[in-house]
Amino acid sequence: MISIDRKKCVGCGKCIDICPGNLLELKNENVCAFCRDVRDCWGCCACVKICPVNAICYQLSADLGGAGAKLFAHDSKTKLIWEIIKLDGEKIFLEVDKRQANKF
Repeated sequence: MISIDRKKCVGCGKCIDICPGNLLELKNENVCAFCRDVRDCWGCCACVKICPVNAICYQLSADLGGAGAKLFAHDSKTKLIWEIIKLDGEKIFLEVDKRQANKF
């Protein structure tokens, strides 16, 4: 399930354009993206990867790193760096060579 930090979101709309499920929208009153129904989210993390300000994270379930852990993506020129932040504050980083990853 994704989570969008309203304080970080700048309303650029990149997440809306890339979501394959067409689940994201912008709220007019505060220019913040939101998911219409997080239960319909496929968990593809396309929106997490595309967000330029890291306003979107994927909430990991117990079998994927612990209930409450959050998954963020940091984009560099040649690598995509996944950051997992556990409830106790521990951070885990996974680097993926962009040439070996899918574009979404």
